[in-house]
Amino acid sequence: MNAHPGPAYRVETARLSLRCLEPRDVHLVQEAIAASLEHLRPWMSWVVHEPLTLDERLELLRARRGHFDLGGDLYYGLFDKQARRMLGGAGLSLRSDVDERELGYWVRADSLRQGLASEAMAALVRVAFDVEGLSGLDLRVEPHNVASAGLAVKLGFLGPVLDPASEPTPGGDKRDMHVYSLPRMVYAASPLAQVALEAYDVIGRRIL
Repeated sequence: MNAHPGPAYRVETARLSLRCLEPRDVHLVQEAIAASLEHLRPWMSWVVHEPLTLDERLELLRARRGHFDLGGDLYYGLFDKQARRMLGGAGLSLRSDVDERELGYWVRADSLRQGLASEAMAALVRVAFDVEGLSGLDLRVEPHNVASAGLAVKLGFLGPVLDPASEPTPGGDKRDMHVYSLPRMVYAASPLAQVALEAYDVIGRRIL
């Protein structure tokens, strides 16, 4: 029997609804990424494959939903409360150690500097530890990404530690990354453990 109540398929914060992406979200995802490609291109290695066709995006969403259901990578869409607009994406990706995951996110270009990344990441950190029962989280940041480095520090992650030539670039080369880490004991003593949110399982039962 699963010792943890998750995964959390929907997480509600003050301004955001984070939820498992469904194939039916394909048009919202297409629009959000298309509106943000040039903003994302310097930082996100997956942008090298963009733009995807609608059918390619649909297959990707189906695969991600499958991983989510089977306890693999947990990828969420960030939506406004009316779920009419996708504001970004966030994920808890598996690492080699099953008790640790990598936290990642992006925010669409026209929704920056509104504190949405901080709100979403604080919620996912709590989900990671209190729903998934993880022992630690990593956040990988491109060294020149000042905003993401600042968010890691704000959330209380330790580091950074240099991971040289570990991330593919859009041009096919490798680049250095800074790795910030948050162990469970540090999380437990931090304000993140008290972040206000509501989390629900796949059939809508509240689990946090």
